[in-house]
Amino acid sequence: MITGTVVYSSAGRDKHRFYAVVSTEGSVVWIADGKTRKLTKPKRKNLLHLAPTKTVLEPAAMRTDKQLRIALAPLNNRQESAQTQGVEGGLELV
Repeated sequence: MITGTVVYSSAGRDKHRFYAVVSTEGSVVWIADGKTRKLTKPKRKNLLHLAPTKTVLEPAAMRTDKQLRIALAPLNNRQESAQTQGVEGGLELV
């Protein structure tokens, strides 16, 4: 998985949210969303608990936490509104 890939968390406390891959180490990746997980302190996550999407963020969209939040906001907001309506929603997962 490459840096900048948008992933969907399918397990853990952070499930049902989209994150960006900050770095990789074998079978684990470090993810951040700019809000609950900042770029300075990303979360270590097992690849088995993530579903990659076809979206890859440009490095310019991952320079600051604010830019990362803005880039992921449409995905996370759409997911939250679908959950409140009881409808499956989100991006096409690979």
